[in-house]
Amino acid sequence: MAEPPPDGPAPIPPFLAKIRAAHHAAPPPQQQLSATSSPSIASPLATGAAAPAPNPLYLPPPAVPAVEEDLVPPENFAAVTPGVYRCGFPKKRNFKFLETLQLKTVLTLVLEDYPEANLKWCQEQDIQFMQFGIPGNKEPFDNIPEDVICSALVAILDRRNHPLLIHCNKGKHRTGCLIGCIRRLQSWSLTSIFDEYRRFSSPKSRAVDQQFIDLFSLVPVWDEVMSPKGGGLMNLPNWKMLGIPLPLQAVLEAERERERERAERKALTGTARIELIEAPSPVLLGIAAR
Repeated sequence: MAEPPPDGPAPIPPFLAKIRAAHHAAPPPQQQLSATSSPSIASPLATGAAAPAPNPLYLPPPAVPAVEEDLVPPENFAAVTPGVYRCGFPKKRNFKFLETLQLKTVLTLVLEDYPEANLKWCQEQDIQFMQFGIPGNKEPFDNIPEDVICSALVAILDRRNHPLLIHCNKGKHRTGCLIGCIRRLQSWSLTSIFDEYRRFSSPKSRAVDQQFIDLFSLVPVWDEVMSPKGGGLMNLPNWKMLGIPLPLQAVLEAERERERERAERKALTGTARIELIEAPSPVLLGIAAR
């Protein structure tokens, strides 16, 4: 006869005891994930840890400067010589760039009426406006008047008008003829003058313009410089290659000598006046002696 089962819970089989022991010994799934995950992936908010320190080798990109408006030069813009620039017709978008040149004079070669916007800008910038209107030198009918070019050169040779901007519509042919005459005054060779002319007038260089530059007489220019309408020799620009005629060089040297003498007399007169003001009067000296 079989014995009745004992009171109490039945014994656990060995294999089931091993499973239960392994289950109780393993951590919870959430704790196991945090334990096995890397610190860089763990969220600082979830763990309560401080944010990692920035990498000392990381350099942030430089800040882009704020640009209010682009500086756009006019068409065919270039520096001719110290104090003189050339370009095509300035437009409104070029005004900010031209303001950086601190111009004193705008000299235009166009025949048409000047735009109101450009005249207003010249007035706002305290720039004097000169217009020497000449037609384009298109053969065989239109020719550049030499007297107008002569008057324009006299204005350019007065350094009191500098910095000065020369322009026509495109800054090519009329401006190129005037610049070529300036190079003649600076004793450039015709090869260099024509090379510069073609560089700015390309692809429509005109042989008649180069002929005008070659045949233009500089004698009336110097005569007008010495006239009451001109600026005189003492106001000539300090261009190293300015070819002053030999008779005028002696006149210029004499004027410079007189200017030096006037400056010395003025300095001596100022020194004498200072000594007269600082010298004590005899009355005060007598009172001090008592």
